[in-house]
Amino acid sequence: MTAALTVENIEVVYNHSVQALRGLSIEVPSGQIVALLGSNGAGKTTTLKAASGVLPYENGRLASGRISFFGEDISGRPAYRLARAGMAHVREGRHIFGDLTVEENLIAAGNALIGRGRRGDVDPELVFGYFPRLRERRKQLAGYLSGGEQQMLAIGRAIVGQPRLILLDEPSLGLAPLVVHDIFSIIARINREQGVAMLLVEQNAHAALSVAHYGYILENGRIVVNGPTATLLDDPDVQRFYLGSGGEGEAHVSFRDVKHYKRRKRWLS
Repeated sequence: MTAALTVENIEVVYNHSVQALRGLSIEVPSGQIVALLGSNGAGKTTTLKAASGVLPYENGRLASGRISFFGEDISGRPAYRLARAGMAHVREGRHIFGDLTVEENLIAAGNALIGRGRRGDVDPELVFGYFPRLRERRKQLAGYLSGGEQQMLAIGRAIVGQPRLILLDEPSLGLAPLVVHDIFSIIARINREQGVAMLLVEQNAHAALSVAHYGYILENGRIVVNGPTATLLDDPDVQRFYLGSGGEGEAHVSFRDVKHYKRRKRWLS
């Protein structure tokens, strides 16, 4: 089966000089959730921006490599065309129209359907079925929603366009633990019921790996480890650096350096 998203050896540069990604390759199989983990500045958000075509709006560019969406090369394709082809990008920071109501936000998101030969008519009940709290607030201005409700609306705006792939950037950011649990439970349910592939960027590794099928860990613009969720959860170094089971004073140590040391030690043995 053709992968929903294939990123092959890409390099991304900002302001003609700052290199953010260095030969990065990942794959999101059709219908699966893939987690992209790493610390601040690792290049996670840049990866999503490269895939969704928004780099040019932030003085960035894809310097080399190839990005495919269901087997079709989309390198350099503008964001609006990708949205109409079925790629949804839920950006970090809950980007919604604060001066529109919840219902109006969903209607506006329906424009993503137009490029697929549809009129753009949306059914808000699809979203309200996953987020009942939004039904109660459907006539309320989105700017007055709580942080958790705004995140629900941002995800709702994505699924109302019936996408084939959703890029999710830090959906847990700034939310209370109970709300985070609810959000990730619904993300898993959407994937299961709608069959939509997802690339999930998160710093909360526990939450991301609780719903993902596969994961990649990124450091300084490069993948340092990847594998099925169960494999990553069992990896002692992943536990130490990303799941909070290491001792104090270890956060400054590079995951890449540790793996290099272990490989060298095995070779010398």
